[in-house]
Amino acid sequence: MSHSADAFLSSVGINIHIDQGYAPQSYVEPLKYLGVRAVRTGAGRVTGSVYVARRTGVLVDIFANGGPVDSFMAAARQLAAANALLALEGPNEPNNFPLTYDGKRGGGSGTWLPVGEFQRDVYAAVKADSELRNFPVFSPSEPGAQTDNVGLQFLTIPEGADALLPPGTPFADFANVHNYVIGNGERYGDNQAWNAADPTLNERWDGLYGNFGVTWGRGYKGYTNEALATLPRVTTETGWDSVRGPGGERTQGTVLVNTYLAQYKRGYRYTFIYQLRDDEGGQDHFGVFDKDSRPKPAATFIHNLTAILADRTPIAHPGRLNYSIPNQPATVHDLLLQKSDGTFALVVWGEKVTGADSVVVDLGGERASVKVYDITVGTEPISTLRNARSVPVSLSDHALIIEVAK
Repeated sequence: MSHSADAFLSSVGINIHIDQGYAPQSYVEPLKYLGVRAVRTGAGRVTGSVYVARRTGVLVDIFANGGPVDSFMAAARQLAAANALLALEGPNEPNNFPLTYDGKRGGGSGTWLPVGEFQRDVYAAVKADSELRNFPVFSPSEPGAQTDNVGLQFLTIPEGADALLPPGTPFADFANVHNYVIGNGERYGDNQAWNAADPTLNERWDGLYGNFGVTWGRGYKGYTNEALATLPRVTTETGWDSVRGPGGERTQGTVLVNTYLAQYKRGYRYTFIYQLRDDEGGQDHFGVFDKDSRPKPAATFIHNLTAILADRTPIAHPGRLNYSIPNQPATVHDLLLQKSDGTFALVVWGEKVTGADSVVVDLGGERASVKVYDITVGTEPISTLRNARSVPVSLSDHALIIEVAK
């Protein structure tokens, strides 16, 4: 099965901090260089978000931590009027950033009922609004931290949930997680990105299971593993600190590209890396650019990925390429994309910390022209084959792209 290259590229997002007062102008060139299609920021200073969207073509996911629902809706309408709105997102990590709604404090170690009431009211307001009703609503992040069973581990509370809010209460269209690929303990192992994206894995990544399956804080039951596998979902924060994280800047870059690929392959509609620049939102080195907007390897690798796959036309029914990878190792993964001109882009990536796997990609027949790209090398092919039936590759810790002409 193949996917539209445009659909994959539309899933690629990053966090910026216009709402915290950083100059909108400073984001324009870095975003153009990256080639990402979406950004995430708070709902404040929305004129700055409109400015960035108009100059880069990105769509904007905005979130609000409590406050008047009407103000959140007004910010969303302003973005929608500029054709710049992607989604409205619920409160950001209420366990770390408690909110106040309707005069009541919620989140943190206290009751989460005001968090649920705010999210319920946001969802109702969006779906009742003629300008906004067709835009998706993302759930609050970290519902696994609920101190009382408000029901936020569901998109809509089902019968029998024993939640504080009644059955049938809708919260969101997409489950939202912050499954940081670095994981708890900041260790680097084989299949780092692949495992972080696993919808049912209960491990060191703060993933879908611990937030929407069985909550990691108090063990409130949510969806079954079977339901989690198909639950509409997004990641609005994931990242890798290039100083504290193992492997430094190069590993940050390879892992983050692997993350975009693994997340999409495993069913995440959007993935937002945290973050564009160092030292924004806190003293850290999660940025793919340094604090002076100089690109790290992560920015270069993402640029290479989006440039090689560049396509702005969606395909309703992508075609098939009868390829196979015989004896495919557990650390080798693949994602078949098709561009609007019919060209196939088979992305194959390795997630091996040390060493490499030698594999042969069988193309299912003779192909007149095949080009191989390496996202760590650049945007030009590293090899070109004519009348090829197979492509031998060595896969270590990063992605190659095998382009097969129509």
